[in-house]
Amino acid sequence: MPKGFVSGGLRRLVDAFARDVERGAIPGAVVLVARKGKPAVFEAIGFQDRERGVAMQRNAVFRGASITKPLTVAAALTLLDEGELELAAPLGRYLPALAELQVGVERVGDAGERSLVLEPAARPITIQDLMRHTAGFTYGAFGDSLVQRAYRRANVTDLQQTNAQMVERLAALPLAYQPGSTFEYGMSIEVLGAVIETICGQSLDRVLRERITGPLQMPDTGFALADVDRLAQPQIDPATGVRPNLNGLYDPAQPPAWFSGGGGILTTAGDYARFAQMLLDRGSLDGRRVLARKTVALMTSNHLPPNVAFGPFTPELGITAPFPQFGQGFGLGVNVRIDPGRNPNPGSVGDFSWAGISGTYFWVDPVEELVAVLMLQAPLERVHYRSLMRALVYQALA
Repeated sequence: MPKGFVSGGLRRLVDAFARDVERGAIPGAVVLVARKGKPAVFEAIGFQDRERGVAMQRNAVFRGASITKPLTVAAALTLLDEGELELAAPLGRYLPALAELQVGVERVGDAGERSLVLEPAARPITIQDLMRHTAGFTYGAFGDSLVQRAYRRANVTDLQQTNAQMVERLAALPLAYQPGSTFEYGMSIEVLGAVIETICGQSLDRVLRERITGPLQMPDTGFALADVDRLAQPQIDPATGVRPNLNGLYDPAQPPAWFSGGGGILTTAGDYARFAQMLLDRGSLDGRRVLARKTVALMTSNHLPPNVAFGPFTPELGITAPFPQFGQGFGLGVNVRIDPGRNPNPGSVGDFSWAGISGTYFWVDPVEELVAVLMLQAPLERVHYRSLMRALVYQALA
């Protein structure tokens, strides 16, 4: 029995996922839980590719989707530690093309027709705005506002673009909200990736490799896939007969050219747990410091102003949504728990997390000295399994 856990407690976690594989709810998963730096469970469950009969392996590679974001933010924060980046600085200092964006405000006419009126931004976007999703950017895929339609027409998430080309496209588009006014889950961290490239004079994949994944010994984390056979796949939905399409995140037949700081990473459970452990250990791992102790504390504190509004997609974030009524806020790239109650899921004040639309999820609980990682490729079921894993991890604590 792993130290710090009740007898059989973690077996419930593994068995619950195994039962759902057996009944066809999910193809398979890799679950990893560590406490006080020691692995307590690291299990590959079910199928890496159910349709091909390929068993899940612990080193299976997953489309990480938005768990890319904390990696990108951490890379940017290394520049803060070196004095190369300021959180309060205007975005235009680093990306002049985005210095004077206007805000698109929808008007509805007497006949119900919608039109877009452009208004000046009340203040500049800051780097802090990018990291906490209050810059005013949106995602075109997550709604049908006129600004989001413009995003789709401009194809701002084109997998074959560069970050410089993405900035050019965004420069011609309005913001969805006034900077600082609204938490809107959008392309802020993609833009942060372009900021990093500008400061470093290097591509984002190289910066992440040199500053994050290399020092932390995460060899299977990056924007390219060397071994296609290790890529985990979603299964065919028995209700529709259709396999969810994750090729918009990564298509092995047409690998992307874009190093998307918001959603392009490929990773494994073991690799990502090392990143999470570094954050738990306040910036260092195995004697190698990546971030300053106080920088990690800043990253994992609530940065949302008390009067912030929330965009309409926010409820879709599920248990990671930074709603005050859930006792949660948002730090720099991660959700943060700020209240001991209100949240229907177990945890501790100060725990922080993030997730990806593909089904990936991680959280860190400093109070319990706990790291947990879920690697899953089941986008339609993702919210349920985040809650399930939390419940079964915390019930297992001694």
